[in-house]
Amino acid sequence: MQLNELRDNPGARKSRKRVGRGIGSGKGKTAGHGHKGQKARTGVAIKGFEGGQMPLQRRLPKRGFVHAKDPVNMLNLIDLQRAAERKVLDTSKPVNVETLFALGLIKNAQWPLRILGKGVFKEKIQIVAHYFSAGALQAIEKLGGTAVLVEKKVVEKKTAPSKTETI
Repeated sequence: MQLNELRDNPGARKSRKRVGRGIGSGKGKTAGHGHKGQKARTGVAIKGFEGGQMPLQRRLPKRGFVHAKDPVNMLNLIDLQRAAERKVLDTSKPVNVETLFALGLIKNAQWPLRILGKGVFKEKIQIVAHYFSAGALQAIEKLGGTAVLVEKKVVEKKTAPSKTETI
């Protein structure tokens, strides 16, 4: 076999469609784009457009609401166990949000910490957090550890004084 004898398998390369080459080709004149108008041109984006009429999604009433939840750091017992096994987490000292953030186990040190009970924890530990699931609390106390609840800091919104207060 010589290099000049190499060929692609039959059907491996598909020849491109030649459009706009006369009406005898079957793809001449409008080249498969129909006649004039917006859709015959490139860059068409008319998904919900109804010709200037108010679109259906704007005519129908809105119902319900989306509850914006406060961000929370969630951490399972299995994550703490893995960190302890890798000797990253020192279980002899109290564990809080700052230490977990420094270790890279949680996303943000400003958010409250929630400890969840997924997995098995095998060491005695003292954890300071804002929330504990029932399973996590039971697993921590079963091994003689302590779970300390911290009050979440509430920032009061400053509002403008009412008209009755200023008089």
